[in-house]
Amino acid sequence: MPDTPQTTYADAGVDVEAGDKAVELMKASVRRATRPEVLGGLGGFAGLFDASVLGRMAHPVLATSTDGVGTKVAIAQAMDVHDTIGFDLVGMVVDDIVVCGAEPLFMTDYIATGKVVPERIAAIVGGIARACEQAGVALVGGETAEHPGLLEPAEYDVAGAATGVAERAELLTPDLVEPGDVVLGVASSGLHANGFSLVRRVIADAGWRLDRDVPEFGRTLGEELLTPTRVYAAVLLRLVRTVPVHALSHVTGGGLAANLARVLPTGSTAVLDRASWTPPAVFSVIGELGNVPQPDLERTLNLGVGFAVVLPADHVDGALEVLSDCDLPAWVLGEIKRTDQVDAAVAEIVTGAKGVDAGGAQLIGSHPS
Repeated sequence: MPDTPQTTYADAGVDVEAGDKAVELMKASVRRATRPEVLGGLGGFAGLFDASVLGRMAHPVLATSTDGVGTKVAIAQAMDVHDTIGFDLVGMVVDDIVVCGAEPLFMTDYIATGKVVPERIAAIVGGIARACEQAGVALVGGETAEHPGLLEPAEYDVAGAATGVAERAELLTPDLVEPGDVVLGVASSGLHANGFSLVRRVIADAGWRLDRDVPEFGRTLGEELLTPTRVYAAVLLRLVRTVPVHALSHVTGGGLAANLARVLPTGSTAVLDRASWTPPAVFSVIGELGNVPQPDLERTLNLGVGFAVVLPADHVDGALEVLSDCDLPAWVLGEIKRTDQVDAAVAEIVTGAKGVDAGGAQLIGSHPS
Protein backbone atom coordinates (compact mmCIF):
# COMPACT_ATOMS: atom_id res chain seq x y z
CA MET A 1 0.00 0.00 0.00
CA PRO A 2 1.50 3.38 -0.97
CA ASP A 3 2.32 5.83 1.79
CA THR A 4 -0.57 8.19 2.53
CA PRO A 5 -0.57 11.28 4.73
CA GLN A 6 -1.70 10.75 8.29
CA THR A 7 -5.07 12.22 9.24
CA THR A 8 -5.56 13.26 12.86
CA TYR A 9 -8.64 14.26 14.80
CA ALA A 10 -7.33 17.82 14.73
CA ASP A 11 -7.11 17.63 10.93
CA ALA A 12 -10.82 16.74 10.96
CA GLY A 13 -11.49 19.95 12.86
CA VAL A 14 -11.78 18.71 16.45
CA ASP A 15 -9.39 20.19 19.01
CA VAL A 16 -9.43 18.04 22.16
CA GLU A 17 -6.94 20.30 23.92
CA ALA A 18 -9.20 23.32 23.35
CA GLY A 19 -12.04 21.39 24.98
CA ASP A 20 -9.88 20.63 28.00
CA LYS A 21 -8.88 24.29 28.27
CA ALA A 22 -12.55 25.33 28.14
CA VAL A 23 -13.29 23.04 31.08
CA GLU A 24 -10.44 24.58 33.09
CA LEU A 25 -11.73 28.09 32.36
CA MET A 26 -15.30 27.29 33.45
CA LYS A 27 -14.46 25.40 36.65
CA ALA A 28 -14.63 28.39 38.99
CA SER A 29 -18.06 29.44 37.69
CA VAL A 30 -19.52 25.95 37.89
CA ARG A 31 -18.16 25.47 41.41
CA ARG A 32 -20.39 28.32 42.64
CA ALA A 33 -23.54 26.84 41.06
CA THR A 34 -23.96 24.03 43.57
CA ARG A 35 -26.07 22.69 46.41
CA PRO A 36 -25.13 20.68 49.53
CA GLU A 37 -26.56 17.52 47.93
CA VAL A 38 -24.08 17.54 45.04
CA LEU A 39 -21.43 14.81 45.20
CA GLY A 40 -18.10 15.01 43.39
CA GLY A 41 -16.98 17.74 41.04
CA LEU A 42 -16.74 18.71 37.40
CA GLY A 43 -15.35 16.16 34.98
CA GLY A 44 -17.14 12.94 35.91
CA PHE A 45 -19.12 10.88 33.42
CA ALA A 46 -22.28 11.70 35.38
CA GLY A 47 -23.32 14.39 37.82
CA LEU A 48 -24.15 12.97 41.24
CA PHE A 49 -26.89 14.26 43.54
CA ASP A 50 -27.59 12.80 46.99
CA ALA A 51 -31.23 11.73 46.74
CA SER A 52 -31.48 10.82 50.43
CA VAL A 53 -32.79 14.32 50.97
CA LEU A 54 -36.01 13.19 49.27
CA GLY A 55 -36.53 10.72 52.12
CA ARG A 56 -37.59 13.63 54.32
CA MET A 57 -40.61 14.17 52.08
CA ALA A 58 -43.90 12.31 52.54
CA HIS A 59 -44.47 11.62 48.82
CA PRO A 60 -41.79 13.15 46.59
CA VAL A 61 -42.63 13.65 42.91
CA LEU A 62 -39.85 14.38 40.44
CA ALA A 63 -40.35 17.02 37.76
CA THR A 64 -38.17 17.43 34.68
CA SER A 65 -37.88 19.89 31.82
CA THR A 66 -35.65 20.48 28.81
CA ASP A 67 -35.34 23.39 26.40
CA GLY A 68 -33.02 25.62 24.41
CA VAL A 69 -33.00 29.30 23.53
CA GLY A 70 -34.03 29.16 19.88
CA THR A 71 -32.53 31.57 17.40
CA LYS A 72 -31.56 34.12 20.04
CA VAL A 73 -28.13 32.50 19.80
CA ALA A 74 -27.80 34.17 16.37
CA ILE A 75 -27.95 37.58 18.07
CA ALA A 76 -25.33 36.57 20.65
CA GLN A 77 -23.04 35.31 17.89
CA ALA A 78 -23.49 38.44 15.78
CA MET A 79 -22.79 40.65 18.80
CA ASP A 80 -19.91 38.42 19.97
CA VAL A 81 -21.42 38.54 23.46
CA HIS A 82 -21.73 35.10 25.03
CA ASP A 83 -22.04 35.56 28.80
CA THR A 84 -25.79 36.30 28.90
CA ILE A 85 -27.30 33.51 26.79
CA GLY A 86 -26.93 31.19 29.79
CA PHE A 87 -29.59 33.16 31.66
CA ASP A 88 -31.95 32.56 28.73
CA LEU A 89 -31.26 28.83 28.86
CA VAL A 90 -31.70 28.48 32.61
CA GLY A 91 -34.84 30.61 32.60
CA MET A 92 -36.44 28.55 29.85
CA VAL A 93 -35.71 25.28 31.68
CA VAL A 94 -35.98 25.75 35.45
CA ASP A 95 -38.92 28.17 35.37
CA ASP A 96 -41.02 25.55 33.59
CA ILE A 97 -40.42 23.23 36.55
CA VAL A 98 -41.64 25.83 39.05
CA VAL A 99 -45.02 26.00 37.26
CA CYS A 100 -46.14 22.77 38.97
CA GLY A 101 -44.84 23.98 42.34
CA ALA A 102 -41.66 21.90 42.22
CA GLU A 103 -38.25 23.10 43.40
CA PRO A 104 -35.58 22.77 40.68
CA LEU A 105 -32.61 20.84 42.08
CA PHE A 106 -29.99 20.33 39.38
CA MET A 107 -29.33 21.02 35.72
CA THR A 108 -27.07 19.86 32.91
CA ASP A 109 -26.23 21.72 29.70
CA TYR A 110 -25.23 20.84 26.14
CA ILE A 111 -23.30 23.09 23.76
CA ALA A 112 -22.71 22.18 20.12
CA THR A 113 -20.29 24.37 18.17
CA GLY A 114 -18.39 24.39 14.91
CA LYS A 115 -15.11 25.12 16.69
CA VAL A 116 -14.30 25.11 20.40
CA VAL A 117 -12.92 28.48 21.38
CA PRO A 118 -12.22 27.96 25.09
CA GLU A 119 -12.93 31.55 26.12
CA ARG A 120 -16.28 31.56 24.29
CA ILE A 121 -17.39 28.24 25.79
CA ALA A 122 -16.32 29.40 29.24
CA ALA A 123 -18.35 32.60 28.81
CA ILE A 124 -21.46 30.63 27.83
CA VAL A 125 -21.12 28.21 30.74
CA GLY A 126 -20.27 31.07 33.08
CA GLY A 127 -23.63 32.64 32.27
CA ILE A 128 -25.41 29.32 32.81
CA ALA A 129 -23.67 28.90 36.17
CA ARG A 130 -24.52 32.41 37.37
CA ALA A 131 -28.16 31.90 36.45
CA CYS A 132 -28.22 28.53 38.22
CA GLU A 133 -26.70 30.16 41.29
CA GLN A 134 -29.43 32.82 41.21
CA ALA A 135 -32.12 30.15 40.90
CA GLY A 136 -30.69 27.95 43.67
CA VAL A 137 -30.03 25.15 41.19
CA ALA A 138 -26.88 23.04 40.97
CA LEU A 139 -25.10 22.78 37.61
CA VAL A 140 -23.92 19.18 37.91
CA GLY A 141 -22.55 18.54 34.43
CA GLY A 142 -22.69 19.19 30.74
CA GLU A 143 -21.22 18.46 27.35
CA THR A 144 -19.46 20.55 24.73
CA ALA A 145 -19.45 18.96 21.28
CA GLU A 146 -17.35 20.17 18.35
CA HIS A 147 -19.15 19.68 15.01
CA PRO A 148 -16.89 20.87 12.19
CA GLY A 149 -18.59 20.80 8.83
CA LEU A 150 -22.02 20.80 10.43
CA LEU A 151 -21.72 24.20 12.11
CA GLU A 152 -19.55 27.14 11.09
CA PRO A 153 -16.59 27.86 13.41
CA ALA A 154 -18.36 30.76 15.17
CA GLU A 155 -21.75 29.04 15.36
CA TYR A 156 -23.13 27.23 18.39
CA ASP A 157 -26.39 26.09 19.93
CA VAL A 158 -27.22 25.47 23.58
CA ALA A 159 -29.73 23.25 25.35
CA GLY A 160 -30.28 22.06 28.87
CA ALA A 161 -32.31 19.82 31.13
CA ALA A 162 -33.22 20.10 34.79
CA THR A 163 -34.83 17.98 37.50
CA GLY A 164 -36.86 19.18 40.46
CA VAL A 165 -39.04 17.76 43.21
CA ALA A 166 -42.34 18.53 44.91
CA GLU A 167 -44.52 17.01 47.58
CA ARG A 168 -47.37 15.34 45.74
CA ALA A 169 -49.92 16.95 48.07
CA GLU A 170 -48.47 20.38 47.27
CA LEU A 171 -48.43 20.15 43.47
CA LEU A 172 -50.06 23.04 41.65
CA THR A 173 -52.78 21.42 39.54
CA PRO A 174 -55.66 22.97 37.57
CA ASP A 175 -58.29 21.69 40.02
CA LEU A 176 -57.07 24.23 42.59
CA VAL A 177 -58.24 27.14 40.43
CA GLU A 178 -61.68 28.58 41.20
CA PRO A 179 -63.94 31.25 39.69
CA GLY A 180 -63.19 34.53 41.43
CA ASP A 181 -59.46 33.87 41.64
CA VAL A 182 -57.29 36.80 40.60
CA VAL A 183 -54.57 36.66 37.93
CA LEU A 184 -51.40 38.63 38.59
CA GLY A 185 -48.99 39.56 35.83
CA VAL A 186 -45.27 39.42 36.67
CA ALA A 187 -43.08 41.56 34.44
CA SER A 188 -40.67 40.11 31.91
CA SER A 189 -37.24 41.64 31.37
CA GLY A 190 -37.92 41.98 27.65
CA LEU A 191 -38.24 39.49 24.81
CA HIS A 192 -36.77 36.63 26.85
CA ALA A 193 -35.92 33.80 24.39
CA ASN A 194 -39.07 33.38 22.35
CA GLY A 195 -40.16 34.68 18.97
CA PHE A 196 -36.70 35.56 17.69
CA SER A 197 -37.41 34.08 14.27
CA LEU A 198 -40.10 36.76 13.91
CA VAL A 199 -37.91 39.47 15.46
CA ARG A 200 -34.92 38.65 13.26
CA ARG A 201 -37.11 38.62 10.14
CA VAL A 202 -38.57 42.03 11.00
CA ILE A 203 -35.22 43.72 11.57
CA ALA A 204 -33.69 42.05 8.50
CA ASP A 205 -36.56 43.21 6.28
CA ALA A 206 -36.22 46.73 7.70
CA GLY A 207 -32.46 46.74 7.08
CA TRP A 208 -31.70 47.55 10.73
CA ARG A 209 -28.22 46.72 12.02
CA LEU A 210 -27.61 45.48 15.54
CA ASP A 211 -25.39 48.50 16.28
CA ARG A 212 -28.23 50.91 15.44
CA ASP A 213 -29.07 53.30 18.30
CA VAL A 214 -32.81 53.13 19.01
CA PRO A 215 -34.10 56.16 21.00
CA GLU A 216 -37.01 54.15 22.46
CA PHE A 217 -34.50 51.71 24.00
CA GLY A 218 -31.86 54.20 25.08
CA ARG A 219 -29.24 51.80 23.70
CA THR A 220 -28.46 49.83 20.57
CA LEU A 221 -30.82 47.34 18.99
CA GLY A 222 -28.42 44.48 19.68
CA GLU A 223 -28.10 45.37 23.36
CA GLU A 224 -31.88 45.43 23.72
CA LEU A 225 -32.37 42.11 21.94
CA LEU A 226 -29.72 40.43 24.12
CA THR A 227 -31.40 41.46 27.39
CA PRO A 228 -31.18 38.24 29.46
CA THR A 229 -34.31 36.31 30.34
CA ARG A 230 -35.47 37.00 33.88
CA VAL A 231 -35.04 33.90 36.07
CA TYR A 232 -38.05 33.60 38.40
CA ALA A 233 -37.55 30.27 40.17
CA ALA A 234 -36.28 31.38 43.58
CA VAL A 235 -38.80 34.21 43.94
CA LEU A 236 -41.77 32.11 42.86
CA LEU A 237 -40.82 29.34 45.28
CA ARG A 238 -40.77 31.93 48.03
CA LEU A 239 -44.18 33.13 46.86
CA VAL A 240 -45.86 29.69 46.88
CA ARG A 241 -44.47 29.08 50.37
CA THR A 242 -45.90 32.38 51.61
CA VAL A 243 -49.37 32.64 50.07
CA PRO A 244 -51.81 30.01 48.71
CA VAL A 245 -51.04 30.11 44.99
CA HIS A 246 -53.47 28.10 42.84
CA ALA A 247 -51.61 28.15 39.52
CA LEU A 248 -48.51 29.49 37.80
CA SER A 249 -47.93 29.97 34.09
CA HIS A 250 -44.59 30.59 32.38
CA VAL A 251 -45.22 32.88 29.40
CA THR A 252 -43.00 31.52 26.65
CA GLY A 253 -43.70 30.46 23.05
CA GLY A 254 -47.41 30.83 22.33
CA GLY A 255 -47.81 34.01 24.35
CA LEU A 256 -49.78 34.94 27.46
CA ALA A 257 -53.27 33.64 26.67
CA ALA A 258 -52.24 30.22 25.35
CA ASN A 259 -49.82 29.49 28.19
CA LEU A 260 -52.20 30.59 30.93
CA ALA A 261 -55.05 28.53 29.45
CA ARG A 262 -52.87 25.38 29.83
CA VAL A 263 -52.90 25.56 33.65
CA LEU A 264 -56.63 26.23 34.09
CA PRO A 265 -59.40 23.62 34.49
CA THR A 266 -61.91 22.99 31.74
CA GLY A 267 -64.93 25.20 32.09
CA SER A 268 -62.92 28.18 33.33
CA THR A 269 -61.53 31.19 31.49
CA ALA A 270 -59.05 33.87 32.53
CA VAL A 271 -60.31 37.29 31.43
CA LEU A 272 -57.25 39.54 31.12
CA ASP A 273 -57.33 43.29 30.65
CA ARG A 274 -54.71 44.80 28.35
CA ALA A 275 -55.37 48.18 29.99
CA SER A 276 -53.65 46.89 33.15
CA TRP A 277 -50.16 47.17 31.70
CA THR A 278 -48.03 48.88 29.07
CA PRO A 279 -45.73 46.51 27.14
CA PRO A 280 -42.06 47.62 27.06
CA ALA A 281 -40.94 49.59 24.02
CA VAL A 282 -39.25 46.65 22.30
CA PHE A 283 -42.63 45.06 21.58
CA SER A 284 -44.20 48.15 20.02
CA VAL A 285 -41.06 48.88 18.01
CA ILE A 286 -40.97 45.35 16.57
CA GLY A 287 -44.71 45.42 15.94
CA GLU A 288 -44.69 48.74 14.14
CA LEU A 289 -41.43 48.12 12.26
CA GLY A 290 -42.75 44.87 10.80
CA ASN A 291 -46.42 45.85 10.66
CA VAL A 292 -47.03 42.69 12.69
CA PRO A 293 -50.73 42.05 13.39
CA GLN A 294 -51.65 42.34 17.08
CA PRO A 295 -52.90 38.72 17.28
CA ASP A 296 -49.60 37.51 15.88
CA LEU A 297 -47.62 39.56 18.41
CA GLU A 298 -49.74 38.19 21.25
CA ARG A 299 -49.30 34.55 20.28
CA THR A 300 -45.56 34.90 19.61
CA LEU A 301 -44.08 37.27 22.22
CA ASN A 302 -44.63 37.73 25.96
CA LEU A 303 -45.47 41.47 25.57
CA GLY A 304 -44.01 42.25 28.96
CA VAL A 305 -45.61 39.47 31.03
CA GLY A 306 -43.09 36.79 31.98
CA PHE A 307 -45.26 34.87 34.43
CA ALA A 308 -48.90 34.74 35.48
CA VAL A 309 -49.93 33.88 39.04
CA VAL A 310 -53.44 32.70 39.93
CA LEU A 311 -54.49 32.98 43.57
CA PRO A 312 -57.45 33.79 45.84
CA ALA A 313 -58.52 37.44 45.80
CA ASP A 314 -57.90 37.91 49.54
CA HIS A 315 -54.21 37.02 49.14
CA VAL A 316 -53.41 39.46 46.31
CA ASP A 317 -51.91 42.11 48.59
CA GLY A 318 -49.65 39.58 50.29
CA ALA A 319 -48.45 38.24 46.96
CA LEU A 320 -47.74 41.69 45.57
CA GLU A 321 -45.75 42.49 48.70
CA VAL A 322 -43.58 39.37 48.31
CA LEU A 323 -42.92 40.12 44.65
CA SER A 324 -42.15 43.79 45.38
CA ASP A 325 -39.71 42.81 48.13
CA CYS A 326 -37.90 40.71 45.50
CA ASP A 327 -37.84 43.60 43.00
CA LEU A 328 -40.28 41.88 40.67
CA PRO A 329 -42.88 44.30 39.24
CA ALA A 330 -46.35 42.74 39.33
CA TRP A 331 -49.95 43.88 38.98
CA VAL A 332 -53.54 42.64 38.83
CA LEU A 333 -53.97 41.36 35.28
CA GLY A 334 -57.44 39.85 35.38
CA GLU A 335 -59.68 37.24 36.98
CA ILE A 336 -60.94 33.69 36.56
CA LYS A 337 -64.54 33.20 35.45
CA ARG A 338 -66.70 30.28 34.49
CA THR A 339 -66.50 30.00 30.72
CA ASP A 340 -70.28 30.06 30.37
CA GLN A 341 -70.21 33.51 31.99
CA VAL A 342 -67.67 34.95 29.52
CA ASP A 343 -68.93 36.79 26.44
CA ALA A 344 -67.11 35.17 23.52
CA ALA A 345 -68.45 37.91 21.24
CA VAL A 346 -66.21 40.48 22.99
CA ALA A 347 -62.96 38.72 22.06
CA GLU A 348 -61.63 35.29 21.15
CA ILE A 349 -61.27 32.76 23.94
CA VAL A 350 -57.95 30.98 23.41
CA THR A 351 -58.05 27.24 24.21
CA GLY A 352 -56.34 24.00 23.29
CA ALA A 353 -52.72 25.17 23.36
CA LYS A 354 -50.11 22.36 23.16
CA GLY A 355 -52.95 19.86 22.76
CA VAL A 356 -53.97 20.25 26.42
CA ASP A 357 -57.65 19.82 27.30
CA ALA A 358 -57.80 22.67 29.77
CA GLY A 359 -59.33 26.09 30.29
CA GLY A 360 -59.28 29.24 28.23
CA ALA A 361 -58.01 32.81 28.27
CA GLN A 362 -59.46 35.99 26.80
CA LEU A 363 -57.67 39.28 26.27
CA ILE A 364 -59.91 42.34 26.34
CA GLY A 365 -59.42 46.10 26.12
CA SER A 366 -56.39 47.99 24.83
CA HIS A 367 -52.96 48.78 26.23
CA PRO A 368 -52.49 52.35 27.46
CA SER A 369 -51.12 54.51 24.66
